[in-house]
Amino acid sequence: MRDLNYQLKQLCRRNRDGSYATQAKRMHHLMLIADQLYDLGFRGMKPRSLKQKHVEALVKHWLRQDLAVGTIKNRMAVLRWWAEKSDRRSVVARSNAHYGIPDRQFVTHTSKAKAVGGQDLERIRDPYVRLSLELQQAFGLRREEAIKFIPSFADRGDHITLKSTWTKGGKQRDVPVRTDGQRAVLKRAHQLAGKGSLIPSDRNYVQQLRVYERQTANAGLSKLHGLRHAYAQARYEELTGWKAPAAGGPVSKALSPGQKVLDRQARRTISQELGHHREQILRIYCG
Repeated sequence: MRDLNYQLKQLCRRNRDGSYATQAKRMHHLMLIADQLYDLGFRGMKPRSLKQKHVEALVKHWLRQDLAVGTIKNRMAVLRWWAEKSDRRSVVARSNAHYGIPDRQFVTHTSKAKAVGGQDLERIRDPYVRLSLELQQAFGLRREEAIKFIPSFADRGDHITLKSTWTKGGKQRDVPVRTDGQRAVLKRAHQLAGKGSLIPSDRNYVQQLRVYERQTANAGLSKLHGLRHAYAQARYEELTGWKAPAAGGPVSKALSPGQKVLDRQARRTISQELGHHREQILRIYCG
């Protein structure tokens, strides 16, 4: 293990801010950042070596990768945590705009929906990762929720219940089981996991997350958050009877008063199923 990776791990162990999930995500991001700094040519670094040039190089690298704005902002938050704990606050600008990071776009005019087919899944060798992807697609789950999923707990017949320890924001929520396809995915999850989760007994969450990332990258799969977009758009059409604006459906101005009522009800329902507390964010998924 490189010195920077090791010392950042030690920094995390000395500063256990937030929940276990938050700590695990922070550790994961820091290991990724340390590896990227090494690949960018910055060798022999220590936590207190962090400088403005390192931050600027990382941001340029992320922008070139065309990462989602939310992903970049999450990584910036981790960089600021590193800077604060290493008494290097001044090397990271307070405003993301300083680095040319745009604001999140809450209205979309193009669909980011994505699907994984049978051939895609066949390229995933790890059966637990494969089932997690199927759950993401079938129920619009976040990656972490699909990895931590315990079928024996979650399956309630006509709906699944997601534990607060799996979800972003720490709030338990329910998602309906509406189709035979969803039921088939749940059956396969039961068969694979038994009474456990979709994390094998010899791994923890961070280890399984790395397996997931490696397997999906090797299979040529990316931007898998698009599975949630696809779920949201399919549910919108199911609840309203017409396609979401992002999928080519009518925009709000073109809807009749009665259709606007259906539109608001559908957005409220989908927002709850996705685990978002602000309906405004649903504009990203449905337009």
